[in-house]
This record gives sequence, structure tokens and C-alpha cells, in this order.
Amino acid sequence: MQTTNAFTTMKVFQRLAIVGAVLAISIHVSGCSTPSASAGVYTYGQAQSEQIVRFGTVTGLRPVVIQKDRSSGVGMIAGGALGGVAGSAVGGGTGRDLAIVGGAILGALAGEKIEEQAGKTQGVEITVRLDNGETRVIAQEDDQRLAIGSRVQVISGAGPVRVVPASGG
Repeated sequence: MQTTNAFTTMKVFQRLAIVGAVLAISIHVSGCSTPSASAGVYTYGQAQSEQIVRFGTVTGLRPVVIQKDRSSGVGMIAGGALGGVAGSAVGGGTGRDLAIVGGAILGALAGEKIEEQAGKTQGVEITVRLDNGETRVIAQEDDQRLAIGSRVQVISGAGPVRVVPASGG
């Protein structure tokens, strides 16, 4: 009788873990916005806003990594749930309980690291000598074709500062 109760309890835990993981992933996918450091991406609130355009010349380019400010926790939750479910398949009795806890901890750590890596983007730090003599440094995604000596527009005033190839000026 005790084995049946333990088995039933384990099945309930497995189902709750799976439901929790699916729920966490669903919330992340549907409710969270993914911020962009691209010069070509505008949010809805930034569209139709007046911006200031200054012209200049690129004097330096340096590769950088752009990382999200903080994790959403979804990787940790999903990894912990999956690790716990995987651990429940090991052994029986106290050994199974330890495997569940260990699997959940290791899964949570792995999930957090995976989410951290997914939150990194290749970027470029752009040094621009403006036509007025000032120098500015802007970091953004490396999605614009820029080279040292290129004429660029530095766009600011409605959100992030952007550097794009000059179309005139």
C-alpha cells in the first residue's frame, strides 16, 4: 500500500513539474518582450517620433558582446522541472527522492546558463567623430555595414541612439 501511495505522489509531482514548465515557457514566449540593440529596430512607442540626426565619420570599431540585463527565470524554472522529472526515473525510495532533488538543482543551474547564453548578441562599439568636432561612442548590434572612414548618421532623441550609414549630408 505504501508503494502505491509513493508511486501516486510521484506521478502527481511529475505532472505538476511538466505543467509548471509548460506554463513558464508559455508566459515567457507570450508575455515578455525581447529588447533589441539593433539600429534597424524601433518599438511601437519610438515610431513616428521626431529624432535628431547628426553626421559624422567612423573613427573606430570594436567588437563587443551585448547581454540582457537580467534573466527572466524561465530557464531556471524549466530546467529545474525537467531535471526533477528526469531524476524521478532513477531508482526508488530515498534514492529516487535524492535523484529528484539533485536533478532539479542541476537542471535549474543548466537552464539558467542556457538562458544566459541565449541572451547574448554580437555587437560593435562605434566611435564617431561628429562634424561639429565632438566624439561619440555608441554600442549596438553588429547589423550595419560600417567601416572606419564611413560617413554615418547618429540618430538620437526617441529612445536609444543609433548609428546608420549616411544617406546624405
